[in-house]
Amino acid sequence: MRRWLHRFNRSGMEGLEGLGGQGRKRRITEAERSRIIAMVKLTPPGRLEVQPSNEMWAADESGPSEWTLDTLAAAARGLGIEVSRSQVRRILLAEGVRWRRTRSWTRSRDADFEGKGRGSSSSTPARPTARRSSAPTSSAR
Repeated sequence: MRRWLHRFNRSGMEGLEGLGGQGRKRRITEAERSRIIAMVKLTPPGRLEVQPSNEMWAADESGPSEWTLDTLAAAARGLGIEVSRSQVRRILLAEGVRWRRTRSWTRSRDADFEGKGRGSSSSTPARPTARRSSAPTSSAR
């Protein structure tokens, strides 16, 4: 606050306008951020897919079968984008993008597949509170 008061005393109202170019510059461009976000929507190269001939096939069997933060960061580095795992996480969280599929084992295209039933609850029940004694204690004196 003191800095703003000194700027006002020195320059008046013009001194209170924001100064451009403050802070750390971004390490990656908007185009690189967009490529990382778009990568999540692509099928991972190691994921097996059913072909029309009912054979399972993956574009790259040594590649990741699911997108994780580590595999996304490695794939981005493969495209020439220098980015860390934590930076990929921040980018995806800021965009509201999910980078992993959840509960893939609960779905099947098999007609004879039977589900395992209802999943567990989303939260654990609260612990019952202990009943308090109404007798006075030494701290109540």
